[in-house]
Amino acid sequence: MPKSDSRYFPCFDLEQSLARASGTPIAGVDEAGRGPWAGPVVAAAAILDPNNIPGGLNDSKKLTPNERDRLFDIIQATAKIAVGIVNVGEIDRRNILQATLLAMREAVLGLPLSPAGVLIDGNKCPDLPCPAHAIVKGDGRSFSIAAASIIAKVTRDRIMVRLAAEYPGYGWERNKGYGTPEHRTALARLGVTIHHRRSFRPVQHALASLNAGSSG
Repeated sequence: MPKSDSRYFPCFDLEQSLARASGTPIAGVDEAGRGPWAGPVVAAAAILDPNNIPGGLNDSKKLTPNERDRLFDIIQATAKIAVGIVNVGEIDRRNILQATLLAMREAVLGLPLSPAGVLIDGNKCPDLPCPAHAIVKGDGRSFSIAAASIIAKVTRDRIMVRLAAEYPGYGWERNKGYGTPEHRTALARLGVTIHHRRSFRPVQHALASLNAGSSG
């Protein structure tokens, strides 16, 4: 794959290059939620219409929540998208890398069109029935990956807001399950929920402390 020139903003060069080699359509794939202590990992796949690319696409982390929500609706209306969600039990059983690759695979296989090629954010590709290329920092280089990053992040953020209503006190509506001081304090005070990743060391430490306290 040739390098994209877009050091500051994503573009459609990588899609066009892969399309010349593999055909069309080309999908972009990204994930949200590898690092949090709680909640699922979510991946999204997006096939953009080359003649109707939403303005303002960028790495979801560089956008405000309002910008992400606005683009989420536009992408849903103009692109072919699918989402893969892997829950905490599967994360703990497989490990977070394998769970992420599974979510990516589920997203691609869930697309209403079978892509001829796939651009994936990161340095590893899931097992797919079509050519796939890992693009480091791809969400800042490819429109399709940027679109997928927005779909994945908004989808996961909304899941965490819903879970926060069911399990108040951890601040998930704000921290989205990441290891903030608020979340760490709540773990020690409230304990571990069914949505915490028990394979993650901070959660293991919280469990050990709770067990030590109950046996003491």
